[in-house]
Amino acid sequence: MKRVFTILAITGLLLFGAAPKAIAQDAANTEQVAEDTKTFHQELKQRFIEGGPFFMGIVLVALILGLAIAIERIIYLNMATTNTKKLVSKVDDALASGGVEAAKEVCRNTKGPVASIFYQGLDRMDEGVDAAEKAVVGYGGVQMGLLEKNISWLSLFIALAPMLGFMGTVIGMISAFDSIQAAGDISPTVVAGGIKVALLTTVFGLVVAIILQIFYNYIISKVDSIVNNMEDASISLVDLLVRHKK
Repeated sequence: MKRVFTILAITGLLLFGAAPKAIAQDAANTEQVAEDTKTFHQELKQRFIEGGPFFMGIVLVALILGLAIAIERIIYLNMATTNTKKLVSKVDDALASGGVEAAKEVCRNTKGPVASIFYQGLDRMDEGVDAAEKAVVGYGGVQMGLLEKNISWLSLFIALAPMLGFMGTVIGMISAFDSIQAAGDISPTVVAGGIKVALLTTVFGLVVAIILQIFYNYIISKVDSIVNNMEDASISLVDLLVRHKK
């Protein structure tokens, strides 16, 4: 019996003596996990600050301007998208029932570059089919220019962002060598700051270029799709005008 009480006493001491240490260790681990599990926003903000305000700020401006242009183009192109087959059918019916004026009214009530091209061709119909075809071709070029408006600026920001990042890299390396020269030592601690800035500016520049490149490719494919529809619809309109002219 005495031995049992001794064992129980030792066990109690071990448990209750280890408990505060275990609790303290758990608390320390919890604090460490809380520090390690930062949100993406906090991590991004910290890295942005570490990269330096000058070049990181310029890269951020390039991202903002590029996204503004991309969003504006996407909205414009989506609004410019027209069901060309349906429009051709409506214009055909209008020409058959009410003539050129009825077809022009259909084009006025339809949004998009295809309807605008149709209207210009119908407006020259009184001068003959050849004049209407020339009007369609000429105004088609104008509409194509409107579709591609500001896309060159987007390509500029795509090229500019990584170049700014690489420039930050060069400046960061120069700063690292200046630190080596000032300290007279080439230890990792001396050069780590400059190299870190160099790598961060490069990463942010490449990320901005990748994001804008995705938008750029989408916009280009959208413009190509609309242009193809414009060309097909223009051919269909000329065929309609020739048929109804007879």
